[in-house]
Amino acid sequence: MTTDPADEIAAALARLRGRRPRPPFPGDGHHHPHAGHGGPWGRGAPPWADPAQARFGGPARLRLLDALVAASGSLSVSEIAEAVGVDQPRASRLVQQAAQMGLVAREPDPDDARRTRVVLTPEGEGLVSGFRGRRRDAVRSALESFTADESREFARLLAKFADAWPRE
Repeated sequence: MTTDPADEIAAALARLRGRRPRPPFPGDGHHHPHAGHGGPWGRGAPPWADPAQARFGGPARLRLLDALVAASGSLSVSEIAEAVGVDQPRASRLVQQAAQMGLVAREPDPDDARRTRVVLTPEGEGLVSGFRGRRRDAVRSALESFTADESREFARLLAKFADAWPRE
């Protein structure tokens, strides 16, 4: 069975996104090239960095939704923390925000009544589907100058690279 290299590349990029170092924040001793030019992110800041944008975005939030899709079922907050690459308190906040937006729902864990599981709602599935479609379209556009063999080889190598990327 032949798979679409664009899908494989998009999936590898999603895996890498969860493992990248965190950006520097004010007061942490790191210099950011845009510091002092419109806040800690500077001009050209990503839209998810601006709370005034009032939309669901940001790498960790999108990784949360991606993790739930990849799981093909429910996840615990601990499993989400591991998949997203954040600590458990941050994962709890992400789940709470996503639940308030109607993108995920909590349900009782059938094996342990003290715990809850998190699942995507239809709204969350729609958001992920749209985001993944845009990501796939961007990958396909970037692959236009590649031959079919180059696309397959790049997909294979990027997937290997993403799988080998250190988790910490």
